[in-house]
Amino acid sequence: MKSWIVRFASLYVFNVVVLLVIGLLTPAHVGWAVIWAALVMALAELVVRPLVTKAFQSAAARSAGERTKTGEWLMQAVIVLLVATIVWLITVLLSGVDLGGSWFWAFVLPPVIITIGWFVYARVSGRLEKTAGDLYDRADASLSARSGADAAATTSAAAAGRQELNDGLTPEQRKMLDDLGKS
Repeated sequence: MKSWIVRFASLYVFNVVVLLVIGLLTPAHVGWAVIWAALVMALAELVVRPLVTKAFQSAAARSAGERTKTGEWLMQAVIVLLVATIVWLITVLLSGVDLGGSWFWAFVLPPVIITIGWFVYARVSGRLEKTAGDLYDRADASLSARSGADAAATTSAAAAGRQELNDGLTPEQRKMLDDLGKS
């Protein structure tokens, strides 16, 4: 579970950056929709991207023997761009991103930027996920320590409450009576 949370969080942050770059370099208006759009894009990349990539690659594998090495590389590049286009369309349809501008700037350039983003993410994802994992572990340890202290306080309060129920005295009254017996 932790690895999925860490992966999703790092992918989400990276998608925010990619969407902001798309908003800067294209006429697409991302604005505050970047928060929701990054969530949609991250989910599409985790769920839809592997399925569509596998479908396209299995279809392309049927004719792989007929292509040259360059042709195979070109086919893989086309598949990645098609998958990026599908992820971009899902993001646009399910979020508040306004495309604006011409079809080229709205439908061709953003998938290219997303593809470049995927390439960069593949290069830095190990370090990014390690940093996010360290932050997750630190937060988890802090919450565990806090809940452990709360549990200890609750246990001691419960013990004191049970003792008070037995004799009807508060801890302060019990201490005063104990001190009277010592003199």
